[in-house]
Amino acid sequence: MFTGIIEEVGRVAGIVQRNGNRRLTVAAAQLNQQLKQGDSIAVSGVCLTAVEITPTSFAADLAAETWERTSLSRVKKDALVNLELPMQADGRFGGHIVQGHVDGTGKFLALDRIQGAHDYWLRIEIPPELARYVIFKGSLCIEGISLTVAKIEGTEVTAAIIPHTVKMTNLKSLKRGDPVNLEVDMIAKYVEKMIRGESANSSLTVERLVSEGF
Repeated sequence: MFTGIIEEVGRVAGIVQRNGNRRLTVAAAQLNQQLKQGDSIAVSGVCLTAVEITPTSFAADLAAETWERTSLSRVKKDALVNLELPMQADGRFGGHIVQGHVDGTGKFLALDRIQGAHDYWLRIEIPPELARYVIFKGSLCIEGISLTVAKIEGTEVTAAIIPHTVKMTNLKSLKRGDPVNLEVDMIAKYVEKMIRGESANSSLTVERLVSEGF
C-alpha cells in the first residue's frame, strides 16, 4: 500500500520486450538502495515488483495488462517516472490510501501558473466511467501523486499544485495529450458495491457498471 507521496523521480533507462512481456529498467539514485529482489515499488502510480537491482537502477516486468492499461506504454528512454516505496506499518499517511492498481488513464491538458501566485493549476481529462468516483475536494491519484480535486467540469478535473510538487515529480515533463495514470478512491468503489448489494465474491468492474447503466 502507498500514500501518493513521491519520494524520488527516476529516469527510464530502457524497455526491452521478452517472452511477450516487457522489462522496464529505471535509473534511480536513492530508492533502489532500499530495494530487495521481490519488493514492491510504485512507478508513476503502478505497483511493480523489482526483479533485478543494481547500485544505480532497478528493473520490473510489465505484464500485457499493465502495458495496455497504464501510461507506461507511452514512456520512452529518458522519460521521468514518479517513484514511491510502500508505506511502512508504523508510517504516517501523508496522502491517501493508494494501492498502485491503476483504474485507467486520463489525458494531460495543462499545468498553468496561477495568476498572481506561485502555485499551478493541473488540468486533466478523465474517462467518463471514472468520473462517478471523483468529487470536489476528494482525493485522486494522478501518476502516483496524491492530489485534491479543486474543480470538476464534466470530465475535466483541476487540482492545485504547489511548486514543491512540480519540482519533485514528473509533472513538469508532461506534454498536452500525454496519458496519465489514474487511481480513484478505493473507498468509493467499495461503497458503490455495497449499495448495489453485490456479494464479496462477485466481480464488479467499471465496464460492467457502465453496461448496466448504473
